[in-house]
Amino acid sequence: MRKVGILGGTFNPPHIGHLIMANEAFDALQLDEVRFMPNAIAPHKQLVDDATMENRLRMVEIAIKPYDHFTIETIELELGGISYTYQTMKELCEREPDVQFYFIIGGDMIDSLHTWYKVDELVEIVEFVGLKRPGTQSASTYDVTMVEAPEIDLSSTLIRKRLKNGGTLRFLLPDGVEEYIRKEGLYGTR
Repeated sequence: MRKVGILGGTFNPPHIGHLIMANEAFDALQLDEVRFMPNAIAPHKQLVDDATMENRLRMVEIAIKPYDHFTIETIELELGGISYTYQTMKELCEREPDVQFYFIIGGDMIDSLHTWYKVDELVEIVEFVGLKRPGTQSASTYDVTMVEAPEIDLSSTLIRKRLKNGGTLRFLLPDGVEEYIRKEGLYGTR
């Protein structure tokens, strides 16, 4: 069976924290690949000033381009609407029965896992992989395979604020992403 990590999110925008999480899980669990899975509409993250779905997809493409073991999973964009992990992963498992999926989450998501839609069914079809995040408990009553990794206190919210206020983004975004954001005039950079 192939071992595939899934790192879902809004990626609004993708930053080096996402790459670090994906790479640490890839290495620790000896995965065959990690797929970055942008969601169409997150059930708990809708912002007025969001980049479009196409912008977010393009930024992820730019961010992961140098890394052969990172790919993009577009199932949630294809399905559209609000993205619920259970529905998405059920569909992926049906499409790819020869794959064991590892769903990669940060400490904030570990802490709120009990609130996820159909989480009891979800844990039956995927293995959760967790990476601690500063300021979180990173604890759950559900089984989560923890991966030791550098804890990075970085968020897309911080990146958007820095862009809006003209702060530095050096070393925070993957190569090419800031250039794309500025070219497209995203997050108030016009």
